[in-house]
Amino acid sequence: MIRSEETRRRVRVVSQTLAITAVYYASGRIGLLRQVGVEGSVVTPLWPPTGIALAALLVLGVRALPAIALGALLMVLSISGTLTPWGVGIAAGSTLAPLCSFVSLRAVGFRSELDRLRDGVLLVFLGAMGGMVISATVGSGIQALNGDLAEDKFWQVWSAWWAGDAMGVLTVTPLLLVLRTARVPRRGDRWAETLALAVVAAGVTIIATRSPLSMIYLLFPVLIWAALRFQLAGSAPCALLMSVMAIVAGTDRVGPFAGHSVLEVMLNLTVLNGCVALTALLLAAIVTEHNNIRRETERACEELAALVEELAPRPPARDWSARHRGEPGPA
Repeated sequence: MIRSEETRRRVRVVSQTLAITAVYYASGRIGLLRQVGVEGSVVTPLWPPTGIALAALLVLGVRALPAIALGALLMVLSISGTLTPWGVGIAAGSTLAPLCSFVSLRAVGFRSELDRLRDGVLLVFLGAMGGMVISATVGSGIQALNGDLAEDKFWQVWSAWWAGDAMGVLTVTPLLLVLRTARVPRRGDRWAETLALAVVAAGVTIIATRSPLSMIYLLFPVLIWAALRFQLAGSAPCALLMSVMAIVAGTDRVGPFAGHSVLEVMLNLTVLNGCVALTALLLAAIVTEHNNIRRETERACEELAALVEELAPRPPARDWSARHRGEPGPA
């Protein structure tokens, strides 16, 4: 019995490791479909593996670390064709960055439910902006030490690397954390509004990211609608859709990104995707926290009403036999 349980545990651990590695590698290959060259270095405006790595650590803990390290090594091997000490260093930086984000978030009491504004702020500043400094510094530093990056171009590559990793956390991690607690929709759920939101989000995103009239601001009313009505379950998919469509338009140099240089496109994408992710994450966290407070207040009022009813003095029992005889009952 004990041996069979141990075998099942090992099989589960191996399965989780292989699954995380496969998803990490597949998301990296997808991210490379929209790679751009910045001063001779290949970077992506959105690097999904960082978001997957942090989500895996938040859900499974440090036992997800071997899968992340293996996925990072496979990505380096697929890009360079060989696994050199420099490549191992870059993979180590890609593994260390989400680990540091995870440790920092756990140290300050982060809750993966993202049901408080505090958790949203922590994910933005510690999980994304803070932790991804490590991967950008290690990756850019190794390229500079290896002679592949000129010293005067270091900060441009560093900024692009950091932005892509941070956007991966801001857009992918919340979505995966929401999917972890997803349930099968019931018949009474708001199907019509959900379908309407999906159609409007897709249509508005296409218009905003590909129209030459610079109507990118149309994205934010849709995000507000999604966050107010569906919280993170609605705003996170919308934010990911908008970020991906903006990256496609930016790398194709169409719509509001036409006529701009690579660095200008990267800067615009970073600012846009950052604003989209912040709006989706923080507004959804505010609405969720408000709804939780309201439910807790209603529950407390119900409990208080029940307690008052239980402690309230009861009227004295009447002597029905005396009343039947026409005599007054006891006072």
